[in-house]
Amino acid sequence: MKQFVFAALLLLLASQAHAQFGIKGGINEAVLTGRVGEDATYKTYFHAGIFYQAHIIGPLSIQPEALYSLQGSQLKGATTTTNYTTRLNYIAVPILAKLTFGPVYVEAGPQFGYLISANEQGNVQVRGSSGNVLFGNVDQAATGNYKRGDFALCAGVGLNLGKVVRVGGRFVAGLNDINDVQYLVGVNDARLQNRVFQFYAAFQLPKL
Repeated sequence: MKQFVFAALLLLLASQAHAQFGIKGGINEAVLTGRVGEDATYKTYFHAGIFYQAHIIGPLSIQPEALYSLQGSQLKGATTTTNYTTRLNYIAVPILAKLTFGPVYVEAGPQFGYLISANEQGNVQVRGSSGNVLFGNVDQAATGNYKRGDFALCAGVGLNLGKVVRVGGRFVAGLNDINDVQYLVGVNDARLQNRVFQFYAAFQLPKL
């Protein structure tokens, strides 16, 4: 164990000579899967934050990030007239292994998310004999309806445009059930998991 820690420290120290900080931001195409009785569609949100890329050896580097990520989905009912938006505000920390081949790179790794707040907004209508009748109208904080932690896996590709600018895309697949709404008997409602396609531009600072 001591040898492993020592080797890891040596790699970390060696990587400092090839470390880069940067900022990034872009759009999220986000959806929640698992909702029963409604059809979830992708909703466009955004993300922004910072990253730190440390070169390890050859084409391999490690890139942790700290992001604000707005996620959720648009929900439309299959049997009712529903227009319902879920907004989930996360602090996301992906830790990615990155392989660079010329200007092209691929990346993959885990992501740990913490829910800051949630909001649900929209309306539900049912069709009666006299036409559409308003059933519900919602605009409320809903943080208590969702679990705080979200564990996901990420994978993506990108392109370095010179030494400063890069662009890329990434898919983030949530693995755990984030739904925290319960019936009186204590059984959770339908499972909900985050799915996000991210498209971004990043700007690298000079190497340290």
